[in-house]
Amino acid sequence: MKLASLKGGRDGQLVVVSRDLTQMVVASAIAPTLQAALDDWPHCAPLLGALADRLAAGQADRVQPFVEQDCASPLPRAYQWADGSAYINHVELVRRARGAQIPESFWTDPLMYQGGSDTFINPHDPIRMPQTEGWGVDFEAELVVITDDVPLGTTVAEAGQHIQLLALVNDVSLRGLIPGELAKGFGFFQSKPSSAFSPVCVTPDELGAAWQDTKVHRPLRSTLNGKLFGEPNAGLDMTFNFAQLVAHAAKTRALGTGTLIGSGTVSNKDGDQPGLPIDAGGLGYSCIAELRMIETIQQGAAKTAFMAFGDTIRIEMFDDRGQSIFGAIDQSLQQKT
Repeated sequence: MKLASLKGGRDGQLVVVSRDLTQMVVASAIAPTLQAALDDWPHCAPLLGALADRLAAGQADRVQPFVEQDCASPLPRAYQWADGSAYINHVELVRRARGAQIPESFWTDPLMYQGGSDTFINPHDPIRMPQTEGWGVDFEAELVVITDDVPLGTTVAEAGQHIQLLALVNDVSLRGLIPGELAKGFGFFQSKPSSAFSPVCVTPDELGAAWQDTKVHRPLRSTLNGKLFGEPNAGLDMTFNFAQLVAHAAKTRALGTGTLIGSGTVSNKDGDQPGLPIDAGGLGYSCIAELRMIETIQQGAAKTAFMAFGDTIRIEMFDDRGQSIFGAIDQSLQQKT
């Protein structure tokens, strides 16, 4: 089934969405919000699934048109948002550009940071920043899973059963602020502002054969200023699958229902190459930073600029019939005044 949250209040209004993203039914009789549904998931999930079946069969009452622009992020705020870095190609590129090697432990122990989860950006609302100069505003196209309660010490073998929903995320990053923060030895804070999530989240079964080994084997498309920027396959070159990321997060703590665990920037190699731009016949990138790293490696300096005010980014994933799975994150960068 496919679920969304309409704008309104701090936590939105839960709706069930048709598979083709054209219709919806308000699900308030089952749960007022997605978080409320997740809090009682064993009870609510079958009821929501039945409502989705009635919607698909044309038997639901009070059907309304579904409009992505009316949506908040599926969880407009969450108890926990932790983002991994499951694509080591991305990490390797960042390090190669500054002449550093990745430690061997990066292949066995996932990187993860705890992001701000109190305010997420609506998927079709602007990214607002007071300035861009020196901040290096970048998008990061990723996937994310939403869990139920995950006990402390959950193993990789157990973690997959705790993944209840998936969505897309734009993990907005301020590249110019990252080096100074990391130099303090205390991790990201100012360099990782609010993220935006796709209008729709889906249960794993909606992905069909694309959901294998707790990875999503579909291309993730990023379009910058109306031009295709990247379309790497999220199931390829993913060193750590979502079960491994969830288990990693639960190693020293229990995870509460509604926890969001991100994949990190989706990144592929092109054969034996670290990655090639779309216009060079490659798969492109899921963030500007990767292209800049390739430019630095190949040409000695980056020439592509980070986002400027007025720039737009669209992030979307399609099934094998060309149907959008999650709807689109479609945002412009605007100045906060």
